[in-house]
Amino acid sequence: MMEPLGWGAIFGNLIWQLAPVWMALFVLFLISIYYKRKLGLYGKLFDSPIGLAGFALVMFWVFVGLFGALDFIITHDPLAQISGMKNKPPGTPVRNSEEGEFAFYLLGGDNLARDVFSRVVKGAWVVIQIAPLATLFAFMVGITLGLPAGYYGGRLDTFLSFLANLILAFPVILLFYLLVTPEIVATGVPNYMATVLFIFPLIFVGVLLNSRYHTQPKVRTPLLVVVLGIMLWIYLSLISEVNSKVHLLPESLDLFDIPGGILVVFVSVVFVNSPTVFRIVRGLALDIKTRDYVAAAQTRGEGPWYIMLWEILPNARGPLIVDFCLRIGYTTILLGTLGFFGLGLPPESPDWGTTINEGRKLLSIYLHPALPPAIALLSLVLGLNLLADGLREESLKD
Repeated sequence: MMEPLGWGAIFGNLIWQLAPVWMALFVLFLISIYYKRKLGLYGKLFDSPIGLAGFALVMFWVFVGLFGALDFIITHDPLAQISGMKNKPPGTPVRNSEEGEFAFYLLGGDNLARDVFSRVVKGAWVVIQIAPLATLFAFMVGITLGLPAGYYGGRLDTFLSFLANLILAFPVILLFYLLVTPEIVATGVPNYMATVLFIFPLIFVGVLLNSRYHTQPKVRTPLLVVVLGIMLWIYLSLISEVNSKVHLLPESLDLFDIPGGILVVFVSVVFVNSPTVFRIVRGLALDIKTRDYVAAAQTRGEGPWYIMLWEILPNARGPLIVDFCLRIGYTTILLGTLGFFGLGLPPESPDWGTTINEGRKLLSIYLHPALPPAIALLSLVLGLNLLADGLREESLKD
């Protein structure tokens, strides 16, 4: 029987196990610093110590999630239960480990004898998949509705603002709780919501390309057919789910097999974040539409959507990029909160919120099952906040 590892050996093994992550970070930073003068706002980020620290933290967890999904850095199956490893402290050797199998639980075992380190790594992949994509979809919805509301004003603005305020009037956690409860899921409401919310990227891209190339029909028409055709296939694959209220594609054409729990959480995050993005975009559009370059575009005879998407939106990118980073952090916290309350994602999911919830039951006796995912969640959100501060600092210099 092997002896347990000391703390020095544990940290040494952790650093070695994460070697692909350190290499990826080194290559990314080397290339970025070399070409930073050609990379716009992203390149300027490397002149901000705060932004650089935040970017390093965020990219660390991005690479952990990516390499964890490829099984490069995990030491054990995150769902596997190994006899005798229940609540074992960090550095405990695995009993009867086979040849080629990692011999230790580096961060100990949880209440079901699963490897905490591997679950934290796999949990990073859950967060990296859901949080940025859900935030991106929320921005698509908010931008598509916020620009015309701010630009046109009038009854359209009043109606859309009323809907946004109506959603924002609900407490966020209560709204999440209602959307992910089994009774609501069984009615098909999340599937119908996905059908509506996920069509906004198609509308956004379609209007974007049409407004840009409306004077070049030979370029516009084939471009719209190809791009929107691919996006429509992706859209139908996202909303179509076997044994659900929305089943539109045969399995042979369905590109994605998204578990029902993840789809519900994804839709909930998009739905809750969209009204806030709408209000930000609407406010920016109200301000920017009074600028001289917008009046110049109107004088040239440009259409309203061209002005909104190619004059107003690019000049609002600074605040929107900063808010995007902050909102990913909020979404990460919301995902952790949902997992903590056991809502949405499957009970065996290695997401950080679920892992913290399982570890807290014996927190007074064993710290190690709950502490690593809590530190991971804290560090990622801290990194996103620092990144947003760095981006805001550099964008104000433009």
